[in-house]
Amino acid sequence: MKPGLPRWAGPLAVKAAVFITVMCCALAALLGVLVHVSVTDRTVNQARDQALSRLDDATQAYEAGDTLLPGAGVDPEGLPSSLRSLAASGQRGTVVSTHRGRPTMWAAGPAAGHRALAVELDYSQQVRTITGLDTSILWSSGLAIGITVLVGVFAVTRVTRRLHATARVARRISTGDLDARVDDPLSKDPFRPQDEVAAVAAALDRMASTLQSKLLSEQRFTADVAHELRTPLTGLHAAAELLPPGRPTELVRDRVAALRTLTEDLLEISRLDTGREKPAVGTEELGALARRVVRASGTDTEVQIVRNARVETDRRRLERVLGNLVANAHKHGGLPVVLTVDGPVVTVRDHGGGYPKYLVAHGPQRFRTEGGATGHGLGLTIAKGQAEVLGARLAFANAVDGGAVATLILPVDESPGL
Repeated sequence: MKPGLPRWAGPLAVKAAVFITVMCCALAALLGVLVHVSVTDRTVNQARDQALSRLDDATQAYEAGDTLLPGAGVDPEGLPSSLRSLAASGQRGTVVSTHRGRPTMWAAGPAAGHRALAVELDYSQQVRTITGLDTSILWSSGLAIGITVLVGVFAVTRVTRRLHATARVARRISTGDLDARVDDPLSKDPFRPQDEVAAVAAALDRMASTLQSKLLSEQRFTADVAHELRTPLTGLHAAAELLPPGRPTELVRDRVAALRTLTEDLLEISRLDTGREKPAVGTEELGALARRVVRASGTDTEVQIVRNARVETDRRRLERVLGNLVANAHKHGGLPVVLTVDGPVVTVRDHGGGYPKYLVAHGPQRFRTEGGATGHGLGLTIAKGQAEVLGARLAFANAVDGGAVATLILPVDESPGL
């Protein structure tokens, strides 16, 4: 298994580190070459000037018939052939070569009889100087590159950590946690210039605040409307009960009942929106509870118990979830409708046209239906909200061979039982 990188070491940090390293290496190589060439040229020129100066002294002694100094001679042993030919042609020059196992600077000029008068200087010290310089350049370049990379990576990781923090907050907001904020320190200090990360963090915080404000306004409006409708509906229901029997009376009572159900659903949603609903937990057997829900629904729903389970849950809320799923399957799906209990997993499947694409992708949305379906989208919205109160997960999908499938996954009671 390949070792994973730290969370902060994402593509941006890796690319930045590689870029910094490459640029440091290129800069160090360029500076090293320039320093090497400059120092080498100066060293060689100094040695050449010294060799030519000694050649001038040797020439004067040779022409005066004096004894030549050590290191000078006519056609000496080891003189490079290229320099010998140059001197024989009447010109002067210098060459660096290896003589007797050590670096030597040669200087030669013409002598009588197309011969070469040459002097030799020990060039070992200059070679050691240039070699030491090259070694120092390599070590200092390596050290500078290492320090620069460490500082660069530290600076980049600070940025990537802030970006990851912003991304985490964005994911929390996308899951419905509108209280989440980045609170980047740079976005709060008016006396410090904001960088790009602080600007993104500030924009995300403003967006979350705006969304939260709009959502709270919508929730208050829903709750206020439901509460305001409750009192007149109670009176309307009482008045409808006093009407004489007949078809018109049945229609009025039916519409009043539908309006009361809608109002109660809105009130339930408004309570769920507050996030303060707490389940009354007790131990329940899923198989028996599923059968009670189907009997209470009065529908032709098949119950299959693959594997029974005992769960810690709120019976009333769980019955509400399963009842809404069964009712939705019969209202918008097609027969047969099957409720299956497989351990802590409960599925409700119909054989109709399936859920709309938006519902599968984003979950139920109140007052939104598609495909000519009737209803307000509140039943599945309530089921989703009650499932969250229970700590369960409710997912919606379409079966491959047709039909809608709602899957409820409940936490399991691990105590001995079934």
